[in-house]
Amino acid sequence: MKVSKIGIVSRFDRQDALDMVKKIHDEFNSKVDIYLSPGTGERLKISSNLLPVYKMRDAGVQLIISVGGDGTALRNISKMKDPLPVLGINLGNLGFLVDVPPEDAIEDIEDVLKGFTYTERSRLSVSLGNKNLPDATNEIVLITARPAKILTFRISIDGTEIEDIRADGVVFATPTGSTAYAMSAGGPIVDPRVDASIIVPLAPFKLSARPLIIPGSSTINVEMIIPEKEAAVVIDGQHTYSMKENDIVTITKAQNPARFVSSSINGFYEKVQSKLA
Repeated sequence: MKVSKIGIVSRFDRQDALDMVKKIHDEFNSKVDIYLSPGTGERLKISSNLLPVYKMRDAGVQLIISVGGDGTALRNISKMKDPLPVLGINLGNLGFLVDVPPEDAIEDIEDVLKGFTYTERSRLSVSLGNKNLPDATNEIVLITARPAKILTFRISIDGTEIEDIRADGVVFATPTGSTAYAMSAGGPIVDPRVDASIIVPLAPFKLSARPLIIPGSSTINVEMIIPEKEAAVVIDGQHTYSMKENDIVTITKAQNPARFVSSSINGFYEKVQSKLA
């Protein structure tokens, strides 16, 4: 299906990102309807078709072009209840989720506008007490809010308690997030096609506290059981919330996946080799 409406989101604190958006806008504005996130549009002094990313699906936008790094894409995906497919122009460092280099942007977008395919990546839904937090594409991290203070987490999977974990924190990752913080903490790399969640303790006190891979359909409950200590709940490195004693974090598979437009580097293992070697 030919694309007629696109959205563009970007960092607007960097001139190279704004310059790239302007280049894309000037090149394709006569070919498709383009909607810009308000912050980007205002800085480029473009006043028409400004729309928050969470409203773009309702406007008929078919895909999002994200200009920045992985964090830019993750931040905007988290704002969409049912995420649109994202094509990432990489102006960051690693660019595992956004892998189109700036020099190929115009050519790749030209190809995508003729029709595109995308992959779906499972996300994690998370609640803190009775409050629903943004879904996670990469990971949910529970980490001590006070440096050098170890915490004890009581974790249950589908109602069955596993061993209490004393550690600086715990990472709960999707297969997509297995190549991010979870990998740095010693967790396994998991193919995104695997329906699973990964649990990785951060600097655990016991040698027996090892990473776990569990079914993606599992319900995970986490309680902090040491009094007078606080933890931070961090979602995709973008959103942070406070967790206190007896607060319960519940993690399940999210209803709607993240979606990424297929680009010139398509295979997961090809990306692992090119990005992480």
